[in-house]
This record gives sequence, C-alpha cells and structure tokens, in this order.
Amino acid sequence: METETQHPPICDYEGSDYQTRFWAQGGRAYEDGAEEIALRRLLPKHGKLLLEVGAGAGRNTPRYAGYERIVVMDYSTTQLEQAQEFLGASDRYVYVAADVYKLPFVDGLFDGATMIRVLHHMADAPAALGQIRQTLQPDARFILEYANKRNVKAIVRWLLGKQKWSPFSKEPVEFIPLNFDFHPAAINQWLREKGFDIERQLAVSHFRLGLLKRMVPTKVLVWLDGLFQPLGAFWKFTPSIFLRARAKDGSPVAAAGSFFKCPECGAELGQPNGQTLKCTCGRHWGIKNGIYNFKRPVSSEK
Repeated sequence: METETQHPPICDYEGSDYQTRFWAQGGRAYEDGAEEIALRRLLPKHGKLLLEVGAGAGRNTPRYAGYERIVVMDYSTTQLEQAQEFLGASDRYVYVAADVYKLPFVDGLFDGATMIRVLHHMADAPAALGQIRQTLQPDARFILEYANKRNVKAIVRWLLGKQKWSPFSKEPVEFIPLNFDFHPAAINQWLREKGFDIERQLAVSHFRLGLLKRMVPTKVLVWLDGLFQPLGAFWKFTPSIFLRARAKDGSPVAAAGSFFKCPECGAELGQPNGQTLKCTCGRHWGIKNGIYNFKRPVSSEK
C-alpha cells in the first residue's frame, strides 16, 4: 500500500500471486463464469480502443474481442508481466502501469473502458470514475462492476445484529482496509455527476455461497445466474453489480496521434526517446520490457 500527500491510499498488488491464489486455486469458477455472461451481455460488439482499468493478470482481457486494441492497465508491474505471459506477444495490447487517480492518457482517447473488481479498492471512488470519464470520447461505453453493500448476506447479518453498519445507508463501508462495498444509489449518483448515462444493469453472483458451490455443479450455477441477472437488477440484492454506462456529449475527441500525457502536469507526451517518455515539465517516464510505467518518474530535471 502506498500513500501520498492529499492522495487517496492505493491498493498495490505488486509481487502478489493473486491470479493463482484467488482465481486458479480459489474455487471461483462459478464467479468467473457468471461474470463472463454479464460481460457478454454488456459489451459493445465492436470498438477501436478500450481502456481496461485494473486488468491484473489479464483474466478478462480475451473477452474484449470486439475491440481492435486494448490498453491493459494496472498499478502493479508484476501483474502486467503475468498478463503479458498469459496474453502472448501482440501489437493489439498496450501495457501500462498507472495510478487510476492520475491517468496518463489524453482526454477523449478511448471509445470504451472497463473496470471489473477494482472499484472496491477505491478510497475515493468518485475521483476514480471522474478520471475514467475524462479519457472517454462522447458516446463511449463504460462497463463497471462494483461490490454491493445491499446484498442478502449483509442484510441478514444486520437484522440479526451481527454487523453494525446498515446495508441500506448510502455511504461506502470499508469492511477491511482498502476493501469497500457501495450502495447502488450512490454509484448511480456518482456516475451521473461525472457525465455518464446508465444504460443497463445486471445483478451477478446470486449463488456466492460455499455450500451451494460444493453441492451444485458449476455449470448449473452459472446457467442459473445468467438466467437471473437481468431480473435481479430490479432489486439488486447480489454481492456484485455490473452496469453499462454511456459517456455523455461535451468532451473532446483526442487528436490523431495523441495518446499519453504526463500524469503529473497534464502535458501531452511525444514519441519515446529510447526507453523513456520525456515531458516538458522535466519528468522522464520509463518503458521496460514492453510496459509503460507511470507509477513514478525514472528521473526528473526539477
């Protein structure tokens, strides 16, 4: 974890075996399958350039097949290295290590973005959503997943007096450090304030219970979840909510050839000079093993 002055704390998966421990060996085939169905329902059929925020080791990246190019972005360089190994060598992917609160992309660059299983680590979720909106063109689609505090388990625990916080209050709850659950009404309000129109919502992971996952075949649970996702969106009692939002008009479209900007001063960056991108503010941003690293400058002339 890293903190900066007047900067929200960051959950850093640097050096983590998260992909293996949580997904490959964590008994979450059901959740993965249910999320695949949700993404298939929400993603546009075609697109040019997608920003995948918090891509991790690339678990979902192959599911964005309709986009011509994908920026695979995460704060952790080791997660991105795992993504490179998983996805293979391809000019279709651009690997970027960056801070979601200081995105290094020019305004209006992307016609699509996703943020799956990431917002629950955001201590300032509205700020993160605002940064993503800034990178999107008008009419771009944004697919967001968030952890829902108003889920059945939380409601039952609250009614039985086993948890102090109310699942019906709108403020986020931090149940362990840098892990937040959000109320759907709060998420919807933040998205509208940041310039999004919500088009569709899905309730996902209806059967996220260990006993059910042990007793019922995974394929059956995934099929049932897919059946209930559209209907469940009306009351939103599942632990995971997926939605598709449209970036409203009023933002620019990036000029041809523009791509990166300095995350500190905002100036547009030109072509790489060797293994660095140099900004007019004097900061140099590194490129190593095919990963553009904007976590911190490799040097500064200041």
